[in-house]
Amino acid sequence: MPLSTQRKGEYFEKLKDFLSSYTKCFVVSVDNVGSSQLQQTRKALRGKAEILMGKNTMMRKCIREYCEENPGSPVAQLEPLCRGNVGFVFTNGDLGEVREILESNVRPAPARVGAVAPIDVIVPKGPTGCDPGQTAFFQTLQIATKISRGQIEMTNDTHLIAAGDKVTASQAALLQKLNIEPFTYGVVLKSVYDNGSLFDAKVLDITDEVLAAKFASALNVLASLSLALGYPTQASVPHSIANAFKAVLAITLGCEKYSFPEADVYREYLADPSKFASAAGPAAGGEAAAAAAPEEEEEEEEADMGGAVDMFGGGGGGGGDY
Repeated sequence: MPLSTQRKGEYFEKLKDFLSSYTKCFVVSVDNVGSSQLQQTRKALRGKAEILMGKNTMMRKCIREYCEENPGSPVAQLEPLCRGNVGFVFTNGDLGEVREILESNVRPAPARVGAVAPIDVIVPKGPTGCDPGQTAFFQTLQIATKISRGQIEMTNDTHLIAAGDKVTASQAALLQKLNIEPFTYGVVLKSVYDNGSLFDAKVLDITDEVLAAKFASALNVLASLSLALGYPTQASVPHSIANAFKAVLAITLGCEKYSFPEADVYREYLADPSKFASAAGPAAGGEAAAAAAPEEEEEEEEADMGGAVDMFGGGGGGGGDY
């Protein structure tokens, strides 16, 4: 049933208000998401974000009108995304927090005939609970079975449905017999709009740790290139200084009558390495003492046990030792 003119006007006002009030939003796909599941998502987002669904033509028209009223608005980037079963989730809060709520609200669903499988479906081996009279059904699907304890048992894991394939009637019937709900459906994030920038939702997977690791890797590559080309950069200068010190140190150690304070330590080590062995001595002694401690505790426990036996008359002259 088409919306009345009044309802359309209210929807337009609401969407324009959201476009003005919020600086961030998700473009989400709600394929196979029921109204009850969507309502639960709305409740979880209450106070943090607003979900707005609608017809694609209405959303595109509303965005065009908003851009005409506000020339140069970056919201125009959202118009081409209004394709398929999509909606908007507006927020001014943390995108990561809202994303966690959206992705956490998923529900298992059975495989329906004609539906496109979003993932591979593998049926594990084992008893099926089906009586031996249904063996022909499994043979039709080319599934190896055997009769065990009065029921059909699958002998191997079976790759029943591949991702992207349509579910057939036989496959759906088998999964129903085995009481398997292989798919999970929920709100799927497609794109993110943040203060005029539009990007894929996968960008949110990039954490500070990932950025730091990428930066360190790029810095190492830059330093290597700079050293190989002999072109100094901020990344290569520390390595160049270290290499220069090594070269000066090597020359100094080769000279008998010249030295400098930083090289004296290395010269003393080369002259008598045994002087530096004492530095590792206390550490080694500490480890030996730590290793011996449990043995001493065990000996004390054994002595205590002996005393207890003597107290109750189990020992001979052991009590006299105390």
